[in-house]
Amino acid sequence: MNALAVEGLSHNFGGLLALSGVNMHAADGERLVIVGPNGAGKTTLFNIVTGLITPSAGRIRLFDRDVTRLQPFRRARLGLGRTFQITTLFPKLSVMDNVLLAVQGADRARFTLHRPVTAYPHLVQRAERLLDEWGLRDRSAMLTHHLSYGEQRQLELILALAARPRVLLLDEPTAGLSPAETASVATMIRRFPRDVTVLLIEHDMDVALALADRVVVLYQGRVLAEGTQDEMRKDPRVAEIYLGTDDA
Repeated sequence: MNALAVEGLSHNFGGLLALSGVNMHAADGERLVIVGPNGAGKTTLFNIVTGLITPSAGRIRLFDRDVTRLQPFRRARLGLGRTFQITTLFPKLSVMDNVLLAVQGADRARFTLHRPVTAYPHLVQRAERLLDEWGLRDRSAMLTHHLSYGEQRQLELILALAARPRVLLLDEPTAGLSPAETASVATMIRRFPRDVTVLLIEHDMDVALALADRVVVLYQGRVLAEGTQDEMRKDPRVAEIYLGTDDA
């Protein structure tokens, strides 16, 4: 069964055709990397899949369930997670508090506003395990805005995993990072558990190919090519159109 499938997806912004008849799928546990030049429609595709934009045509299936008209929070409850190009953290809270909020949001138990999150030992323990596993435990008391940009990106990935996603969309997680920070984030993504299907928009072709089980190339709102790393390296169409720039 496919973890995620889009069928005939199209969208217009006024007179601008952003996506046209896009078909793609990600198998359960697959790492699918989406590349393409500026304006190819990559982020628009993610916005439609997560429910921020309603498509003009087409369907979205999450584990064979049609979610095309579901609200974003309902898709999240079904296991669809996402990060964005710009970090979406609470900068004036500590690293631990950010993780605790994410862990609490993923917990289906009822909570009372009169008790702090730290009053729930199972939430604190899970937050500590996540920070231990992903190497930010020594930063747990630090305010988030004091982290380096690379560490903020790593924290954002931890928060995404805290939600226990089954399918996780990562929108340019290495954008703006130094080579060393990029390597750290790429290593982290490579370590994600295989029961999480990952769709990744990546502007750095070397990083994209290193992380991908399969690559999809978008160009002018359409799927230009798809295949393995080796197939994409040898495809002259990809070499011609891929400019390595950010998607709008």
